[in-house]
Formats: sequence, C-alpha cells, structure tokens
Amino acid sequence: MKWRIGVKVVIVCVSVSHGNTERVAEVMAGVLGARVVSPEEIEPADLDSCDLVGFGSGIFGMDFHPRLLRFVEALPGEQRRKAFVFTTSGLPEPPFRRYLRRLARLLGHKGFDVVGTFSCRGFDTWLPFRLVGGISKNRPGTADLDAARRFAERLAA
Repeated sequence: MKWRIGVKVVIVCVSVSHGNTERVAEVMAGVLGARVVSPEEIEPADLDSCDLVGFGSGIFGMDFHPRLLRFVEALPGEQRRKAFVFTTSGLPEPPFRRYLRRLARLLGHKGFDVVGTFSCRGFDTWLPFRLVGGISKNRPGTADLDAARRFAERLAA
C-alpha cells in the first residue's frame, strides 16, 4: 500500500543516551511524513487516528527502554492499526534475548499488525563499555541511516 497525503503516522521514541535512536526515528519520519514524540507527549487515545505507528528506543539491559515498555503495556487492547518496531544498540540482538520479537508480540496482543522491525548499532557507553570509551563509535553512521531510510521506504510502498 502506498501512503497517501492525509495518512497519519506517529513514531513513539525514547532516545536518552546519545541521540542514536532519535536520529534513526527522524530519518524514518522524513520518509513517512511522521511526527516523532516521546511516550509522555502522546495519549494512547491519540493513536486511534493513526494509520501507522512506530515504536522505538535504545536497548538498556537487553530490552527496550522502560518508558516505552510502560507506554505499550498501558495501551488498550482494541487498537487496530499497523505498527513497526525499531531500535539501536551497541551490540547485535542476542539469540537468547529476542527483544524485537518480544515487543512485536506485545503490540500484537494490543491489536497492532506489526509490519516490520529495524535494528542498527548505536554508540554505547553503558558499563562496562564506558571503561574503554564505549562501543559502536560513530554509529549510527551514514550506512545505518540509509538502511533506516530504505526500511521506511519499504513501509511506505
């Protein structure tokens, strides 16, 4: 489905450490004509008028930021719209902790049709990485942001 003028897209994003996730969200928002908001800037009822909703944050302790998770958990179960999930993380998602799948499943229980997920590396200074100056320096970089743009283009197509 090609997104039309008048289609409402919102991206709910928590980006607290280095702005990694916000940069990715802004690239996607540019493609989708979306507004990027924090969970505190939008009411669950505001999502009722959206055709597509993005949910993303950096990864903290191998999970999405607690503010994003609390927002999603508080959503009523009757939501019926398309959604996507995205994240940035210093390390790739481990096979024993599929946090993208977990959030997608939670959104599915809330009535969302999750149409895609996106993940890329982001500069990370969480302990113990702070001791060595952080990991995934200069990420997300140009290639990561181009990948985010292509992901959003596929959502729009």
